[in-house]
Amino acid sequence: MNESDFLAAYNPRAFDPMAVTADVVALTIRDGRLHVLLVRRGEPPFRGAWALPGGFVREDDLEEAAARELAEETSLSPADLDRVHLEQLGTYGKPGRDPRMRVVTVAYLAFAPLLPDPKAGSDADAAVWTPLTATRELAFDHAKILDDGLERARSKLEYTPLATSFVGEEFTISELRAVYDAVWEEQLHPGNFHRKVLSVPGFVESTGLTTERGGPRGGPRARLYRKGDAKLLHPALLRPSREDEIR
Repeated sequence: MNESDFLAAYNPRAFDPMAVTADVVALTIRDGRLHVLLVRRGEPPFRGAWALPGGFVREDDLEEAAARELAEETSLSPADLDRVHLEQLGTYGKPGRDPRMRVVTVAYLAFAPLLPDPKAGSDADAAVWTPLTATRELAFDHAKILDDGLERARSKLEYTPLATSFVGEEFTISELRAVYDAVWEEQLHPGNFHRKVLSVPGFVESTGLTTERGGPRGGPRARLYRKGDAKLLHPALLRPSREDEIR
């Protein structure tokens, strides 16, 4: 049998039905704290429960589906989506994770500074930016997906310049440190952090400019930096707790 004959005779109904969804762990920093985007489900299953934004993959590809779901819940325009860091997190397909049918989820991780207030999509009652310290019980296996997303974010801040995705095009070292403080949930020593950042080749580069004003207690104006060309940080900036483990 040649390939065309095989495809003509192929019966996909010989297998159990299966669906694919794209879910998003969307993170941003508000008021110095790390927030995740959650939606309250407006339809069964788990009606009224909180969950990560997501939906079934239809005509679009996986990343397009994730971006679509993120835009739907945040009212981001296509131009705004260009400034969002979006990467694939993992695949979740444990039988029984969705009571409707066999559903495999491809999860994505999204980061951006100053994301707008969310607006619930067509299948949600509400959408909110939720501080990570305000724990909620999540539908499906979304608690596991969120935990994995947080660990990915925290790890990537150690060895990539991902933290610059949480700040504007120009930033101070203090603003960059605030990202690490929020994501790692650890207070870093300002002087040590400043020294480490500037010692990593290509992490940041000076704009030659300074802030218009000094700090809240006066003093000199802070220097402004932009993202450098490094793809990996060497040496890495390890979490203080991880430094203790390595030692």
